[in-house]
Amino acid sequence: MDINGTVTISLKDYRKLIEEHPKAEESRKNLYEASKEIEVFLSFICTREPIEDYVAEYNRQAIHSKIVIVNDKAKIQFNEKNNNKS
Repeated sequence: MDINGTVTISLKDYRKLIEEHPKAEESRKNLYEASKEIEVFLSFICTREPIEDYVAEYNRQAIHSKIVIVNDKAKIQFNEKNNNKS
């Protein structure tokens, strides 16, 4: 979403914003890596136990993501609409 315009903030707030950017990027990277690890784990479980009912219940209750299983491979899909609200 590109919006043209300007915003005025204090230099103190600007410095804090700049300082927080690397932390936010690190959190994003860690979340991505954790989701991939969970996909591997769920895929492993799928090959040993039927978990479709559990996944359906998770998906029914989840707000920010859902699990999709295709050919015993689990994928975590993030719901961008709800994740962008916070």
